[in-house]
Amino acid sequence: MQNDRPRLFAVRLLPYRLRVTLSSHPPRASSMASTSQQSKGSDDVLRKLDMAIQLLTAAKDAGGFAPAQIALGAACALLNMIRDTISNKQGFVGLGLYCARVCEALDRALNANRSVEPDGFTLKAIEQLTTTIGEIQKKVEGKGKQNPVLGFFNAKNEKDAIAGWRQELDEVLKVFQTELALSGHMMAAGTYRNVSAIREGAHSVQASTPPGELPPPAPKAFFGRGELIEEVVGHAKKLESIALIGAGGIGKTSIALTVLEDDRIKARFGDNRRFIRCEQFLASRVHFLARLSKVIGAGVDNPEDLVPLRPFLSSKETLIILDNAESILDPQGPNHKEIYAVVDELCQFKTLCLCITSRMTSVPRYCKRPRIPTLSMEAAREIFYGIYGNDERSVIIDNLLQRLDFHALSITLLATTASDNVWNHDRLAKEWDERRAQVLCTDHNESLAATIELSLASPTFRKLGPNARNLLGVVAFFPQGVGEKNLGWLFPALFDRENIFDKFCALSLTHRSSGFITMLAPIRDYFRPRDPNASPLLCTTKDHYFTRLSVDPDPSRSLSGETQWIVLEDVNVEHLLDVFTSIDTDAVNVWDACGNFLHHLRWHKPRQTTLGIKIQGLPDGHPSKAQCLFRLAQLSGAMGNDAEYKRLLLHALTLERERGNDFGVAEMLQNLSYANWSLGMYEEGIQQAEEALEIFKQLGDVEEQLNCLQSLAWLFFLDSRLDAAEDTVSRKIELLPEKGQEYQLCQSHRLLGNVYCRKGEKEKAVYHFKTAITIASPFNWQGVLFWNHYDMARMFRDEGEFGDANAHIEQAKSHAAHDAYKMGSGMEMQACIWYLQHRLDDVRSEALGALEVFEKLGAVEDMGNCQHLLQMIEQATEILSIPSESDSDGLDSDAYWTAPSTPLDDFQDDSDWGSERVSHP
Repeated sequence: MQNDRPRLFAVRLLPYRLRVTLSSHPPRASSMASTSQQSKGSDDVLRKLDMAIQLLTAAKDAGGFAPAQIALGAACALLNMIRDTISNKQGFVGLGLYCARVCEALDRALNANRSVEPDGFTLKAIEQLTTTIGEIQKKVEGKGKQNPVLGFFNAKNEKDAIAGWRQELDEVLKVFQTELALSGHMMAAGTYRNVSAIREGAHSVQASTPPGELPPPAPKAFFGRGELIEEVVGHAKKLESIALIGAGGIGKTSIALTVLEDDRIKARFGDNRRFIRCEQFLASRVHFLARLSKVIGAGVDNPEDLVPLRPFLSSKETLIILDNAESILDPQGPNHKEIYAVVDELCQFKTLCLCITSRMTSVPRYCKRPRIPTLSMEAAREIFYGIYGNDERSVIIDNLLQRLDFHALSITLLATTASDNVWNHDRLAKEWDERRAQVLCTDHNESLAATIELSLASPTFRKLGPNARNLLGVVAFFPQGVGEKNLGWLFPALFDRENIFDKFCALSLTHRSSGFITMLAPIRDYFRPRDPNASPLLCTTKDHYFTRLSVDPDPSRSLSGETQWIVLEDVNVEHLLDVFTSIDTDAVNVWDACGNFLHHLRWHKPRQTTLGIKIQGLPDGHPSKAQCLFRLAQLSGAMGNDAEYKRLLLHALTLERERGNDFGVAEMLQNLSYANWSLGMYEEGIQQAEEALEIFKQLGDVEEQLNCLQSLAWLFFLDSRLDAAEDTVSRKIELLPEKGQEYQLCQSHRLLGNVYCRKGEKEKAVYHFKTAITIASPFNWQGVLFWNHYDMARMFRDEGEFGDANAHIEQAKSHAAHDAYKMGSGMEMQACIWYLQHRLDDVRSEALGALEVFEKLGAVEDMGNCQHLLQMIEQATEILSIPSESDSDGLDSDAYWTAPSTPLDDFQDDSDWGSERVSHP
């Protein structure tokens, strides 16, 4: 009975087997009676067909006698063709004959050598094949009954392929005519051993093992991307295509592999999770399709398009990751269009989730593109210390991680280098300060440079021309990058500059942030020019910045809008000047630009600057020191640091007297009068203003005479010499031309408003304040608008009209967005108004905010005012908490706010509270 087992086994498995000869006549319908349920769709057949193809492919590849391999190969080829035809809904009926012939061929092959017992694996493969063919025969028969008009070879898209497969099958069947002669060799013992080894060894193809290539494992150290993983998993579960786009080393591959091994993804896709490294094959459609077919286990050799793979891809839900896809999707690549078309079609499969990692933005349009953030501080620490091996946290390391912009690869490389060289934290910081990006290279040839150079080798980057890398060097030089709206004046000679910067962003070498095109810190360190003077493009950019700085920001001399660009570009300009003043301390043009920069800050964004120490460190004989000290002094005054304002001016005055520079002497005296009025030293200020006025008269400088008269008038006003102040303003107005000095006219009206306010002539005061505001509004002079609304708020506060006072101080604060000192002053005034309204909680919050601003600016006097106000709040709180009948002074709680002995009088006296806040001309 042993010799009959294969025969009996085959007969038992082929209830639909047809007695078919080598003729091409189709089987009769009666011999193909179907017993399957009509409700079962073709998807179930396709699923079983896939399994049969996988098993037969394994058996064929196991080796053995040639005819058996040919038979199994023909069966695999036929079944691939069948499932493709089923997927396309064409040529159904014409395949019935082929199903029958394959059954007949296998039947003969099995019975050709009954002396050899086939192993279980081979029997399983045959069982799967014959069962699937039986069900396909039912489908074919059912399709034929539904539409008899269909011919046997009506699959138009597959006509040539079917003809080829038929010829191959005919050749196989001819081989079987000699099967008796081959008896004893068809299933030799070696074949069984090979199949057994495949089943048990490294080439195992058991039914439980998925076809194709298994993906690599997820990274062991993965931190801080929980929200992003949740987002990507959500898209994958909905079978939505995903594109993870970002700079090299930001962690795209790690994110993709982590998603691939997520338990929810495993539950959804099972073993149908695949990973393709796109940089490991040539960028062509043929190579991509061949790699795709191999990885997913489709069993199709060298497919020319997706047609033979569609049935396989449509038969099961699959997650495929295309890693480093920029290597095949580069728009300038020679085969980009045809590869893009294939990838785009893959995104359309309803059973497929395609996840692309790429440095380039050229991915199929329907891909979801979640933003990939840099790491958090805690995640960066976990990665660093996980490699470095020291659990002791250090501020030094935190600083380094921050300077790396929390870039994942850079942190990994830094930790690896430190660990390999056994550097402590201090040594690591020292090496980083000295060598920067060169430190990011390990002994295993892993480096940030290699990652960046991959992007520079792309066809898209190479097409940008030889200056592209130098342009990246300019972007890298500036801490903020380059302003996107400033490309025109920064690079006027650069053709197609917007497109070039777009390509930089598309390659993830740069990114857009707050109106700037900038880089991650490690990439910036790699491209930054080591010698700025050796970069012609950077030097040209420097000259363009210096030209813009030469425009006087004083609203009385130019339109304010022409110079407000510094509000956004101040960090870049400060860095530019810091570098070039360090390179050559004798470069007068650089120091002149430095003074102009401080002048711009004074008018548009008063703040501390690192250049102050360098300026004060210049030799007194340096030709630019006096002017730079003067601009630094004005900046200090604009920040409310009046003592520093005066100190620096006195130093500059000494230098100008030594040089015999009359204009410089008068300029310093004029500004010293401003400093002294802020310090309450009015008589000294009046003397300096009058001395400066005489010098400017001798020089015939009318414009500076106007400034001196303005300063003199304010000093008379603050010294309570109101008539003298009014007369001085009238002298100033007489000197003003009809047009062209609107700013000076605004200042005059504001001063007159304060004079009439002090005289108690409220209507006149309001008229002059509003006139100043009306003149300033078209020019958008933020400082003028702020101080006029501020003065009106103070006036209404003193009148007890708190509604109007609050309205004007809110208006004032709206004109102080980029001026910290003005904002602090507005908050301080707001706190005072609320104090008078008994809003203690609001007062405390606003006063603390103002105090914080003044502390950062070093405005000592204003800090004292805020601290005084906070003390008053505490006193008021204590008094209001005591019942009036037990008050030792016999005052009720309301009396506290108006009693003349309270500290509030300090704020009601204009000579001490608020009126000294005048903008220094």
